[in-house]
Amino acid sequence: MGIEPPAAPPADSALPGRCPALGDVTAVIVSYNSAHCVPALAAQLADWPHVIVADNGSSDATATVLRQQLPQAQVLELGENRGFGAANNAALARVSTPYALLINPDCELHAAQALALLACMAQWPQAAIVVPQLVDGRGQPQLNYGWLRRQWAARGPGAEGLACVGNACGAAMLLRLSALPTRDWFDTRFFLYYEDEDLCLRLLQAGKPVLIEPAVRVAHANRGSVRGPRPLRVEWGRGYHHARSKILFTAKHHGPQPAARQRRQALAGALALLLLRLLAPSPKHVARLWGRIQGLWSAPVHY
Repeated sequence: MGIEPPAAPPADSALPGRCPALGDVTAVIVSYNSAHCVPALAAQLADWPHVIVADNGSSDATATVLRQQLPQAQVLELGENRGFGAANNAALARVSTPYALLINPDCELHAAQALALLACMAQWPQAAIVVPQLVDGRGQPQLNYGWLRRQWAARGPGAEGLACVGNACGAAMLLRLSALPTRDWFDTRFFLYYEDEDLCLRLLQAGKPVLIEPAVRVAHANRGSVRGPRPLRVEWGRGYHHARSKILFTAKHHGPQPAARQRRQALAGALALLLLRLLAPSPKHVARLWGRIQGLWSAPVHY
């Protein structure tokens, strides 16, 4: 099934009870076998006038459940799994508001947190991206930002106040669309992982800051957005795409020789770890590690 034609956005008069302060931002969500996340998303986004979901060919009726429980959302059925970056690009192409807030289905992000991120963006008009501090189910901070790889290894505690960073996780990310490349937001050669870091690096190279606002804390059930009938296949895919995208990122930004060296070293380490895993097998970890090995083996060292 192809992408459905865009639905006309409802007039403001048709949005009783919706939060007018969110009129300048569109929630953008990429789903893939995420039907289990929809009830929480529907509750969180009930007050949002603008929501776009790009569904990557889910087999669990995610799109149907979304239309039932989040009726104001535009649901783009992509018909196949195109990857995180490509699906976000498809959704962002439909956004008509000045800002877009990327939200993973496994994030708990409410209107008040979105408004706090928008206030930060208004205070710093030169910023291209603002992200919150992600936290786990116990409220402990997750590492969802850092500095430029190969230039400065971050050490010490996390940010205690607003800070400019080198990269940030796309699980919850507010974008100022006027600061981004036109219709070339995410590099679609990154199927999954590192597409957000690549975007941040390109923005920083263009002199457009990426900010972390640690006062805004958003719960993130890491790796909780995808379920399906073949969980080991999901783990394999995570290992495969993370490893492949890591080498591709190095090839793009540092050249083929560093990428080839990184691939050799990572393959040696992964094969050694596989031997240990087989001695005390955990199907989930073995599947992810085998995916990592195959991803490294197939990763291009020439961008």
